[in-house]
Amino acid sequence: MNGSNILLPRRRFLTGAALGGSGLLLSGCDALTENPGFRSLLRTGEALNKGAHRLIMDRGALAREFSESDMSPVFKANGSISGGTPEYAAHVADKFVRWSLRIDGMVKNPQNFDLKTLMAMPSREQITRHDCVEGWSAIGKWRGTPLRLLLQAAGLSTRARYIVFHCADQWGPGVPYYESIDLIDAFHPQTILAWSMNDGILPVKHGAPLRLRVERQLGYKQAKYVMRVEATDDLSKFYGGKGGYWEDAHDYDWYAGI
Repeated sequence: MNGSNILLPRRRFLTGAALGGSGLLLSGCDALTENPGFRSLLRTGEALNKGAHRLIMDRGALAREFSESDMSPVFKANGSISGGTPEYAAHVADKFVRWSLRIDGMVKNPQNFDLKTLMAMPSREQITRHDCVEGWSAIGKWRGTPLRLLLQAAGLSTRARYIVFHCADQWGPGVPYYESIDLIDAFHPQTILAWSMNDGILPVKHGAPLRLRVERQLGYKQAKYVMRVEATDDLSKFYGGKGGYWEDAHDYDWYAGI
């Protein structure tokens, strides 16, 4: 099953493309996104995109889930496919035995979870469609730990507004990959930190040992190689200040709801 024909008309409306929004135009190879004036115009569409989406969509509703017969025979590995740092390569070499996920920031009790502990916690399995901003879609099966359980275990502060995901991969000297979501998406039942894909251990090319699945948003929000989860009340203090690598570097929308 190919979700592209379903996705494109819906994306055209929800991203406010007819109003100057950026959703259809944000392709990784689109030269227009490198033009400062054009990028400034794209930024004006994000508020319209977010407002329209919240107006017509219940953000607490579940994304569509599929059956095993709908799963794509090939699920493209996009973006970074190797982690790209010596530290990450060492974790791959020892099969993540010494790896742990850090939960900190605006929490009462910062926590570290090794992979074995995460896999022993209550988990959720879901078969969902991954929609890439470049125009392709694929359906895969994910299993992982609900993010809300980890935030609750760490004692999330009532002052926190966002959750930031710090990743192992680097996109240039001193430019780590990161992403962020708000608490509505963080506590959504389908938002998980996935350690399994298609009934196997999550492959390195898809973000092992842990990747974010926030099923109500486009693919670039699904951060791979997650190493640290930080709660905060302000995104402006992180890196380029816009809440994510693609947002900082290429003016992608921070809110990529579909």
